[in-house]
This record gives sequence, structure tokens and C-alpha cells, in this order.
Amino acid sequence: MYGKILEKRLIIEQDVSGMCHASTVLKMPDGEILAAWFGGSREGAGDTGIYLSRRKEGERFSAPERMAASGEAHWNPVLFSPDGNTVLLYYKVGMEIAQWRTYVRISEDGGKTFGEERELVFGDRGGRGPVKNKPLRLRNGRVLAPASLEQGEWVAFVDLSDDGGRTFQRSSLVRIPDLDGANQRGIKSSIPVSPQSFQNRGVIQPALWAEDDRNIHMLLRSSEGRIYRSDSRDGGRSWTDAAPTSLLNNNSGIDAVKLADGRIVLAYNPVGTNWGERSPLSLAVSEDGGRAFRHLCHLEEGPGEYSYPAMISEGTTILLTYTYQRKNIAFCRIRL
Repeated sequence: MYGKILEKRLIIEQDVSGMCHASTVLKMPDGEILAAWFGGSREGAGDTGIYLSRRKEGERFSAPERMAASGEAHWNPVLFSPDGNTVLLYYKVGMEIAQWRTYVRISEDGGKTFGEERELVFGDRGGRGPVKNKPLRLRNGRVLAPASLEQGEWVAFVDLSDDGGRTFQRSSLVRIPDLDGANQRGIKSSIPVSPQSFQNRGVIQPALWAEDDRNIHMLLRSSEGRIYRSDSRDGGRSWTDAAPTSLLNNNSGIDAVKLADGRIVLAYNPVGTNWGERSPLSLAVSEDGGRAFRHLCHLEEGPGEYSYPAMISEGTTILLTYTYQRKNIAFCRIRL
């Protein structure tokens, strides 16, 4: 392996929800690590909720704390801190993905306590703010939240915020040009996703990195067997059409992060079948600004589901969480 695994463990020591999926990770300045995910009887069920676990340096992760539940399906939490003290916990709510709403709970004390939930954009249906991956804070202070819509054709966009991620303005849409039909009926897959997910084609769930305050890039999950890419030259307000890369994608979540030395690290399932198996889970690295990636290692192999990675970086070390067999959330610290 190119690099060194410094730590690898499962977060949940005592099951609280059955199924769990779609984690997010954040490290605070005092060294405490926060991880969140959604859990319940199955994806898309009304008993799903958002769970949070904490870990102080050198200790175990705490027992999961339920942060949100209402009798509607809960999805895809995202943790983000714009300033090292304020922590925003975003998540989706709704039985229909196409009509889900984005909620946020805000902590003003470094993630120790959180305020009441509120809709991020009141009245929105379809999803504002981050849909799976972490927002990106530019050097000028602007926050870019990677977002997408699943209303018919899948399309992506970026939500821009100049107040630390509390309110947003939407960018232009990112889509695959000349997509031949937006429906993919008849899909057969063993992946235990909500059945509504099988219906449409396109790109969703961007992963962002920046060259500078104007030149921003995204890689995207797609229904087309490849990871797609789009670029912005105006700070995230407008984007190029999505174009395929050589990187395989099984229509499952990805994440990317830029290291302090400029390398871009990608976590993904290198499987080129739409709704294909979610194993292996792998890391790849780019040393040319994201134009080409080479394989680093498999984090997980063999039968089962290892999916939906979430990454942050500290120097040339990454902290990464991911779904482990839909029964736990794995945490890794890797020096690259």
C-alpha cells in the first residue's frame, strides 16, 4: 500500500438501529472527532433517524445519540464547521427522495450541544445544501455545498453561502448533455437501497476541491458506469456539462479531498456496472490536479457492502468513514 493505516475500527459497539448508512466525519480543533449517519430498519423507512457519535483523542467512540427522527425517512447527514467552533449538521427528511427537505441543526459550542432543527430553505422540495459530501470553504470565506436533485433526470449543482453555510444561493445545474432518456426501468440489483432510487439516470452527489477561489472542480456519481467531472472558473456559480472520466462507478457515493501537498485523494468503488456490487472500496490519488488518478489500495474487499465514503484531511493524513455491511460505520486514519 502507498501510505500507512494508522488506525482502523468500527464505530458502533452496541447496535441502536439495525441498518446504518451514509456517514459523515468532522474533526474539531481540540482533536475530538464527530461522526454521524442515518439508521433504522431499512433505507427509506419511516423509523430512520440521524445518529451522532463522538470520540476524544485516544478514547473510544461514544454510544450513538439520536439527533433527529420524526416518523418520516431521514437520509444523508453532513457535518461541517466553517470556523472551528460552529458546527452545522445537515440532513434530508422525506419519504420521497425527489421531494425531500433539507434540515439543519447548529452547534455554537464546538459540537457539544445543538439547537433545534429548522428547514435550511423553507418550502424547498428536492434538496438544498449538501446532499452527501462535505461543503468546501474557499480562502475568501465562501462556502460551497455539493448538491443534487433526483426529480426525473438526476442533475447536480453547488449551493453557495457567504454566511458560513446558514443560507445558500444555487449555482447553474450540472447535467450529462443529450442523455438518451431519464428512466432506467427494469433494473435488478441486490443493493438494499430504496426502490425509488432505481428509476432515473444522470449525475448526483458531487465531491468538490479547489485550485483557488475561482477554479473549482467536482467529481460526480453517475448512472453511466463512470465517474463524471465538471469544472467552474467563476468560484462555483457556473459549471461545465458533466463529462465522463476513466474512473469506474457503480452508481454509489464517492468522496474526494485535497491534501496539503496538493494531491487529490478519491475514495470509491471501482466497479463499472450500474447498481453493481459495492465492493471493493478503494483509494486512488491524483498528482496532477485531478486530471488522472492511479490506484493506491483497497480498503475493503470480498462480498458485502463497503460504500459511501466520507473524507476529510489534516496535512497529508485523511480521516475516512464508510458504511460497513449496512451494520456498522468504519473509521480509518491513513497517512499518504
